[in-house]
Amino acid sequence: MKRLFNAAAIYTLLGLLSGVFYREFTKANEFPEGAFSQLGLVHTHLLTLGTVVLLIALVIEKTFVVSSSTKLFGAFFWLYNAGLMVTSGLMVWHGTLTVLGKESSAMISGIAGLGHILLTAGLVCFFIALGRAVKSADTTRAQVHAA
Repeated sequence: MKRLFNAAAIYTLLGLLSGVFYREFTKANEFPEGAFSQLGLVHTHLLTLGTVVLLIALVIEKTFVVSSSTKLFGAFFWLYNAGLMVTSGLMVWHGTLTVLGKESSAMISGIAGLGHILLTAGLVCFFIALGRAVKSADTTRAQVHAA
C-alpha cells in the first residue's frame, strides 16, 4: 500500500509542476493563448491517471488486498507506471516542440502508443488480480456465513 501512496504523491507533485511548466513555458515563448499544445494536457493526465487512479487502487487494495496476487499486482504497478511515464514524457516532448514551432515526427506518436499499450497491460493485470481478490473475498464471506 505504501508504494501506491508514494506513487500517487509523486504524480501529484509532477502534475502540479507540469501545470506550472506549461503556463510559464508558453508565456516565455509567446505561444498564442488558446492555441493547442500537448503540454496543456500533461497536467490533467498526471493528476488523473497518476494521482486519482492510484488513490482509487489504494482504496481497492485496502478493501480487497489485491496485492495477494503478488506477481499480477507487481506487474500492474510497474507496467502502469512505466506506461504513464512514457505517455506523459512524450506529451511533454511533443508539446514542447509545438510551442517552439518545430515539427514533430511519427516516432513520437509511435512511442506514445507504446506508453498506452503499457498502461493497458497494467490495467489488465490489475483487473485480473482484482477479480481473484473479489472471488477470494466472496469465498471467505460464504464460509463465514455457512459456519
